Amino acid sequence: MAIEKRTARLTVLIDPRKKAVFEQLCAEEDATSSQVVRRLIRDYIEQRTGSPWTPEDNEIAKVTPPMRGKQRGQ
Repeated sequence: MAIEKRTARLTVLIDPRKKAVFEQLCAEEDATSSQVVRRLIRDYIEQRTGSPWTPEDNEIAKVTPPMRGKQRGQ
């Protein structure tokens, strides 16, 4: 499998306590927080598109519109 380009940055604001727990859990599995976030994003893309992600994918996947209202976070 080809190596992905990692040239885009994602900034996420979260609760400092949640960040500390997340970083501790990442360290326990000997992974960086960036590695885990990339894995979570890849898994989310695969779940929503129904197909495996490959670095060669250069089109933005067409997915269903985001859930709104009560459906979100149930």
